[in-house]
Amino acid sequence: MRNRIARFFPFVSWWPLRGETLRTDLIAGITVALVLIPQSMAYAQLAGMPAYYGLYAAFLPSMIAALWGSSAQLATGPVAVVSLLTASALAPLAASASEQFIALAVLLALMVGLIQLTLGAFKLGVVVNFLSHPVIVGFTNAAAIIIGLSQINKLFGISIGRSEYFLSDVAGMLQQVSALHVPTLMMGVGAFVIIIAMKRFTPRLPNVLFAVALTTLASWGIGFEHNSTSRVEYIMDRDVGMLAQEFMRTETHTVELKEHITQHAAELKQLQQQGTSSQHVAAVRYEIELLQLELRNADAENRKNSRSLRNFIFQRVPEQGEVSPRLYLDGQVPVGETSDRYRWRIGSLRNGELKLLGGGEVVGSIPSGLPPLSLPGFGWSDIGMLLSSALIISLVGFMEAISIAKAMAAKTKQRIDPNQELLGQGLANVVGSLCHSFPVSGSFSRSAVNLNANARTGLSSVFASAIVLLTLLFLTPLLYHLPQAVLAAVIIMAVSGLINFAALKHAWLVHKHDGIAAGVTFVATLAFAPHLDNGILLGAAVAIVLFLYRTMKPRVARLGRHTDGTLRDIKVYPEMATSEQVIPLRFDGQLYFANVAYFEDALLEAVASEPHAKYVLMVGNGINSLDASGEGIIKALYERLRDNGVTLVFSGLKKQVLDVMHRTGLFDEIGQTRIFPNEDMALTAICRWLGEAGKDDPLNPANKPPP
Repeated sequence: MRNRIARFFPFVSWWPLRGETLRTDLIAGITVALVLIPQSMAYAQLAGMPAYYGLYAAFLPSMIAALWGSSAQLATGPVAVVSLLTASALAPLAASASEQFIALAVLLALMVGLIQLTLGAFKLGVVVNFLSHPVIVGFTNAAAIIIGLSQINKLFGISIGRSEYFLSDVAGMLQQVSALHVPTLMMGVGAFVIIIAMKRFTPRLPNVLFAVALTTLASWGIGFEHNSTSRVEYIMDRDVGMLAQEFMRTETHTVELKEHITQHAAELKQLQQQGTSSQHVAAVRYEIELLQLELRNADAENRKNSRSLRNFIFQRVPEQGEVSPRLYLDGQVPVGETSDRYRWRIGSLRNGELKLLGGGEVVGSIPSGLPPLSLPGFGWSDIGMLLSSALIISLVGFMEAISIAKAMAAKTKQRIDPNQELLGQGLANVVGSLCHSFPVSGSFSRSAVNLNANARTGLSSVFASAIVLLTLLFLTPLLYHLPQAVLAAVIIMAVSGLINFAALKHAWLVHKHDGIAAGVTFVATLAFAPHLDNGILLGAAVAIVLFLYRTMKPRVARLGRHTDGTLRDIKVYPEMATSEQVIPLRFDGQLYFANVAYFEDALLEAVASEPHAKYVLMVGNGINSLDASGEGIIKALYERLRDNGVTLVFSGLKKQVLDVMHRTGLFDEIGQTRIFPNEDMALTAICRWLGEAGKDDPLNPANKPPP
């Protein structure tokens, strides 16, 4: 009964809990939470979400994955690669951190969870094997580089454009290095120094937590954040002012479009309920599609204008008497005017009012408490746009989680069930979407911390989630002054360990095709960024094509008798004895539709090279499977050789191959007398059939040298 319950509620296996286990798991949970809280906020920003959404993603998902997963030490929550995939999937659809972006991210988490749950429920965890190890190696290296580059602008305190070409955006950002914000850079460098120094001298202490705590105190102490407000009409540069006006007009238009779409959607629903003619319904649907297309174009235009506005640096001349405060582009303050000595950037623009950033950027206000539990809102068009990305994130996220779980299980001797882990990860994402989480997965760094802290059960993750809950309820005001540059430093330090070019070289050494697949994935992921799913899909397709290419031309060896009595490939040992009357061949691989032509050509070529041969022995130890095309070619070759006076004989065929031959009647057609368990029995029979000529044949087992 306990085992049956544990199938649906795996956490039952934790009980009975001992006092020592509780203490160990509590300490491990606290240790993981000290890393989880700052990391989750950093990864939220990497995903394009407000930082505090990382805490939402670190709360319930971590607990649910531990309760329903199979690994005792796997720590689930926001991770770098999945966060980057989330951002790349949503960047073309909405502005980062906007309401629409957040809604789509939550919907994406739900879709990822449902896909993983479906795969787990039907025990389809093997589907992840379509993403081969070389493909993941290439993708991980490229993703780590992209993640690192995407954080440089936050370290420098400058804006980065977002377009269809990530590398060109980075190049454009580097051209603005002269406009970097020195205090922001110092905060980031300070975080690097603290993390690296503590890793070297005090490795047991939570270096990320200390870096966050110290830099937050410094930020508060020096007044690192310095914001202000202004109006569009105070911008003195005519072109910039027109751009801001255009931004506001487009923003107003998008609001109107959304209202029209809502009205038409209500009208459509009413028409469908009334059973109105399909022509009228189709007309309304067409109108909605046109409005949605116009809305997408307007959103894209405003994202472009917003990026442009954020690139401008201003100096502000304070109000003087009746003269309003004025904003001049940096270096264009008129002679005789005195600025307030700050360099201002536009943070946001709404209803004609500008939010100006004059200092470093910080996390800012974090709502206390938990978000309300609710099902993500969605439309079928949203699901269609996100489906391919959800599938990629599901597979990549699960592969990351199961790889970490298996690596830890090798040390703890724990049994890992991939399908149960799929269910755990799927439930984590589904439940997480109900509390406004973006997609999550297993974290290597936090799992390693959990393992090193001697966590015994998944209860350590439950304790870590409880500490995140306490942070959300009571400690969020302490995070207000946390510099964004510090979160960028945390991300860069975390992903630096993912860059492993030696793994790319190793894949090449194992097999050139593996090296090609890894290299193509690496280059494609960089080239397609920010559309990372295209890179990994291309890499997976290349790996599959190369695999099919290899199996199309498997090894076909003609065998001879070695001096030690065994049958070996005559290409490797050309001095071996061969027979003019018997042609032994060994086929290494599955015999299926893609290589039957190659199999036929190789066999007929061998027969043509020995015109006096009476028998062909197919050593079938290496034939692992047989499909309809393979069965058909064997039948055709048997009949063709028979008609030309040559007998086809088989040895060592595996059960799965014999089963196919039995079902189709091919076994009976060839005859049991021509199918043998091993090559020696087959050759003994062949030499007996040859009579006197077979007694002296070099392949006759009776003539083998003594051992």
